[in-house]
Amino acid sequence: MANVGLQFQASAGDADPQSRPLLLLGQLHHLHRVPWSHVRGKLQPRVTEELWQAALSTLNPNPTDSCPLYLNYATVAALPSRVSRHNSPSAAHFITRLVRTCLPPGTHRCILMVCEQSDAFASACALARAFPLFTHRSGASRRQEKKTVTVEFFLVGQDNGPVEVATLQCLTSATEGVRLAARIVDTPCNEMNTDTFLEEIKKVGKELGIVPTVIRDEELKARGFGGIYGVGKAAIHPPALAVLSHTPDGATQTIAWVGKGIVYDTGGLSMKGKTTMPGMKRDCGGAAAVLGAFRAAVKQGFKDTLHAVFCLAENSVGPNATRPDDIHLLYSGKTVEINNTDAEGRLVLADGVSYACKDLGADIILDMATLTGAQGIATGKYHAAVLTNSAEWEAACVKAGRQCGDLVHPLVYCPELHFSEFTSAVADMKNSVADRDNSPSSCAGLFIASHIGFDWPGVWVHLDIAAPVHAGERATGFGVALLLALFGQASEDPLLNLVSPLGCEADAQEGDAERDSKRRRLV
Repeated sequence: MANVGLQFQASAGDADPQSRPLLLLGQLHHLHRVPWSHVRGKLQPRVTEELWQAALSTLNPNPTDSCPLYLNYATVAALPSRVSRHNSPSAAHFITRLVRTCLPPGTHRCILMVCEQSDAFASACALARAFPLFTHRSGASRRQEKKTVTVEFFLVGQDNGPVEVATLQCLTSATEGVRLAARIVDTPCNEMNTDTFLEEIKKVGKELGIVPTVIRDEELKARGFGGIYGVGKAAIHPPALAVLSHTPDGATQTIAWVGKGIVYDTGGLSMKGKTTMPGMKRDCGGAAAVLGAFRAAVKQGFKDTLHAVFCLAENSVGPNATRPDDIHLLYSGKTVEINNTDAEGRLVLADGVSYACKDLGADIILDMATLTGAQGIATGKYHAAVLTNSAEWEAACVKAGRQCGDLVHPLVYCPELHFSEFTSAVADMKNSVADRDNSPSSCAGLFIASHIGFDWPGVWVHLDIAAPVHAGERATGFGVALLLALFGQASEDPLLNLVSPLGCEADAQEGDAERDSKRRRLV
């Protein structure tokens, strides 16, 4: 399904499914609420009302089910009727799976997505994950006609009116961000090196009218960015720190999103093996997600100052490579003894968050990274891990994840017990833990936090997305929807307000003073 055009429309119009194949998708009780008059024009003359009702009656999702309506041209598919408290009510992961397996083939196709308005954002992002942009299959380059998929939402429950134009624009911006992030992560390092990633940043900046700040190569060393420089100095394409800054009038706070952009991770001299190195093109997933989310957030009207900080390097091997036992001075002013060159992400992010704190004056710093393999053990393949100095933001991340489909689960935050893992006899700290059985994902995040200080009064959030950044051999664009939802109350967009942690009914029922105070704490 690579390189397919994805369009969101209020009405996809009527068409014979033999000329425009169709997938109807939703929870079974929602599908039963779709009147025949709404789907008749998309199914006739191939499918009658009796056949439509019969198909619905045969569906028995466990957890999902599907039924062909007419050969391989029209299919109805049912999502799980219920999900657990740690899943998204939208059943987002199942949407992606069903689209991949049930969407009929064709050049121009249609998806009718049936859901509640509160699930439209998560559902759209899940649909986008089924249509990756990157492919180098030879047949794709010879294809003359571009494939398109038109998506129409049929909303049920409360607020079940027609989808507004503003909502469609928000869905378009968000899904373009998801697909942009996935394309960058899917692209191998012989193409997506640090030079190319910088071009992607500049392209987004040009689209938004923003000129990026770029600090690169020997300038990094001269200005004290020992983490980024030390990791990337052995590569042919030099490391860089790049920043896109959105500074609207009337902003009341400064937010920084810091993304780990390791375009390839060999492990350095602590080299990975032949089975663990393949797939390390994905180690830039945090920076890719920050870029996709920043583009969408600014396009939809972000009201506060927002900086996207990209820590770009290739962790390569060569005569100039960092050695175990080397000591680097990081931008925070702290020294780090290297005892594992394959623990490089925390080094570049330490410089990134220090820059966000010292130079950008951020009130809220969120770093996103494919940081540890242990994350997939701690919180699994589907849930990112969150570590933060704020209990409120921990809860907000979990809630935002359920609202947008990018699921999140907390890690233990306890620096007084865990940070001693980095004790060094000759420097301020080592870069890797002494005991790998002692909550290594938490410890890795604490290393980053130590470079702004555990007593820093602002909000620091660390999101480890190592496992959910891909599903099988394809990138997911994970993190874009999460950032947009988590900071939705800082947006002018009504849909992002709705899916943010403060966009719920309970918030609407609070008093103005209490609600404003809460928003200052959370966004």
